[in-house]
Amino acid sequence: MTRILFALCLALVATPPAHGCETALVLAIDISGSIDAGEYALQVQGLAEALAAPEVASALVQGQAALAVVQWSGAGQQALVLPWARMHGPAEVAAFAQAARRLPRVFAASDTAVGQALDFAIAQFDAVPDCGHQVIDISGDGPENAGFNVAQARRVAERAGITINAIAIEDMGQSSPISAFYRRQVVTRGGFVMMARGLGAYPAAIRAKLLRELVRPTG
Repeated sequence: MTRILFALCLALVATPPAHGCETALVLAIDISGSIDAGEYALQVQGLAEALAAPEVASALVQGQAALAVVQWSGAGQQALVLPWARMHGPAEVAAFAQAARRLPRVFAASDTAVGQALDFAIAQFDAVPDCGHQVIDISGDGPENAGFNVAQARRVAERAGITINAIAIEDMGQSSPISAFYRRQVVTRGGFVMMARGLGAYPAAIRAKLLRELVRPTG
């Protein structure tokens, strides 16, 4: 009996403690009228490649992250295109990345209702109350021109403890008005804006952004 108890104690010590979901992340993709078919393909392919990158996949699994994807455009045009999935292991990450790559576009040729996109994304977190951090990762290539409630949506997010980060997709050769809009009016306190100079730079930007959101500093 003593040997059995000793063996059980060793097993308990050797078993790493289970930990829950560290981060729930809504990836909100702009598919408004300024995004053409080729640019849409760059976004979903860039997202899929970023999720499949070894360092991103490792961070997702390490943190037992939960992911969901939203597509958004004009007023009343928001859709949950990939529902919440838990990244328990490499197989789940690979399956989610593959599903992201195959996503059809659900809206086309419409306005840019940033505030309504945020409202819709905020509501999705009711399904993942166990996750320690709740983050909206919104991408966009233009300022709000419909709905006009982005300030209110940001306040709601901040009161709920939800972080809003952004990728601002800027036109090549121009200044950074989109980055300024997202920095001043969209991201929450403690949030950040990552700039992609043209949609060709989007894959690298989303990869760097995911790592920044998922990897907790040590020391």
